[in-house]
Amino acid sequence: MPQAASARHKGKKLESDLPDIKWRRRASPALALTVLTAIAVIGFVDRIIMNVLVEPIKADFGLSDVQIGLVNGLAFAVLNVVLGLFVARLAERARRLTLVAIGTFFWSLATAATGLASSFTQLLVARMSVGVGEAVGLPSTNSLVSDYFPPQKRASALATLHLAPPLGAFIGAAGGSLIAQAYGWQMALFAAAVPGIILAGLVHIYVAEPVRGQFDDVPVDDAVPPMKAVIARYLTWPTMRHMLAGSAIAALIGYGINAFIAAYFMRRFGFSLLEAGLVSGFVAALPASISIIGSGLLVDRWAKTNRRGYALLPAMCFVIAVPLLLLAMAQTNAVYAIALVGLAALFQYSYFGPTFGTFQNMLHPRMRATGSAFGNLIYSLVGGGLGPVLIGALSDHYTGFTGNNGEGLALAIASAALLYLWAAFHYWRAARYIEADLDRPIGLEV
Repeated sequence: MPQAASARHKGKKLESDLPDIKWRRRASPALALTVLTAIAVIGFVDRIIMNVLVEPIKADFGLSDVQIGLVNGLAFAVLNVVLGLFVARLAERARRLTLVAIGTFFWSLATAATGLASSFTQLLVARMSVGVGEAVGLPSTNSLVSDYFPPQKRASALATLHLAPPLGAFIGAAGGSLIAQAYGWQMALFAAAVPGIILAGLVHIYVAEPVRGQFDDVPVDDAVPPMKAVIARYLTWPTMRHMLAGSAIAALIGYGINAFIAAYFMRRFGFSLLEAGLVSGFVAALPASISIIGSGLLVDRWAKTNRRGYALLPAMCFVIAVPLLLLAMAQTNAVYAIALVGLAALFQYSYFGPTFGTFQNMLHPRMRATGSAFGNLIYSLVGGGLGPVLIGALSDHYTGFTGNNGEGLALAIASAALLYLWAAFHYWRAARYIEADLDRPIGLEV
C-alpha cells in the first residue's frame, strides 16, 4: 500500500482485523475476486438462461419474437436501472458485501419464481424481480474489486470479474438446455436458482469488506458526492463519455445477439434444444473468455508504454468483428457458421477490461458504486433492454419478407452487427483524450 494511503487510513481496520469475526471473514484479494466473480457468473446465468429457453417458452405461451424480447430484455431492465442507482447511493455509505449477499439471495428466488409462471404477465413480473435482485447485488462488485487491487492491476482484475457474461452464457445455455430437454424449461430455472442461494451465504460469511480507496492517492472520508457529480464526470470527461457511448452500443449488439443465438441455430440449421444450447454456449463462452482475459492482460501491459491502448484495442477489435459476423450470418453450413460466430466473439468482448478499468481509475473511491450503477443503467436499458427487442423486431420484419424465420433472424443479427463500427468510432475518439484524462486528479469535484 502506498505510504500516503497507509497514513490516510491509519486507524481504520478491515473486518478481518476485528477479533469477533476474524475467524470467518478474510481480507484476501484472491478470495474476494473468486467469490465476487462466481456471484457475477451466476447472476448472468440467471439472466441468460431465458435465451436458450426461447423456443419452448414461445411455444407454451404462444408469444411473438417481440414479446420474447420484452421478457428477456426490457422486463429485466425496467426496475433494475432505477433501483440500481438508489442501491448504489446506499453502497457508497454502507457495507457493500451485505448488499451483494441480499441481492444475490433475492434474484435467485426470483429465478425460481420464473419457473412457476403460467402466463405472459407472470413471466414479465418474475423477470422484473430478477432485475430487482441484481440491482441490489451487483452495483457494488466493481467498487469492491477496485478497493482490493491497485490501479495498474485493475483492468486485469476487472476483466476477471467480467468473465461473468461468457461463463454465465455457457453455463446457462449448456446447462439450461440439458436440464430443459430432460425435465422441462421450468426445472432448468429451478436448478439455476440454487447456486446463488449458496453463494449469498458464502460471501456474507467469508469475505471481508476492504478499506475504500486504500490504493488511491486521494483522501477518503465519509463525504459522498451527489449523484449529479458522478454522472457529470461520465458526461464531461471526453474519455468517459466516448467509452460509455461505445460500450453501450457494443452491449446493445451483444445482448441482442445472445438473446437469440440459440434460436438462430434451431431455426436456421434445425438444431435440437440441447444442440443449440451447447453450441451457443460454447461459441459464446470460450472465445469470449479468452477475449476478456486476454484484452485485460494485454492492455495493462500496453498501457505501460502507451495508455491510449485502453481505447485503441477495443476500437480495432470491433472493426474486425463486423465482417466475421456478416460472413457467419450468410452461411448455409452450420460448421462454418459456428466457427465464424466463435471467431467474432474473440473480438466482440475485448472492451470489458479496458473500459471498466479506465472508468474505475477515473472515479473517486466514493463515486465507484454509483458510477457502476450508472453504467449498468445505460447497459441495461440500451443493451439488455433494447438489444433483444431490436433483434426481435428486425427478425419479425425480415421474416415477413422472406417467409423463413431462420433467414429473417440471420438478417436481423447481421444488421445489428454493423453497429459495431459506430462503437469503434467512439473508442477511437476516446483514444485522443485518454492520456490527459488519466492525468487529471480524481477528487470529488467534477
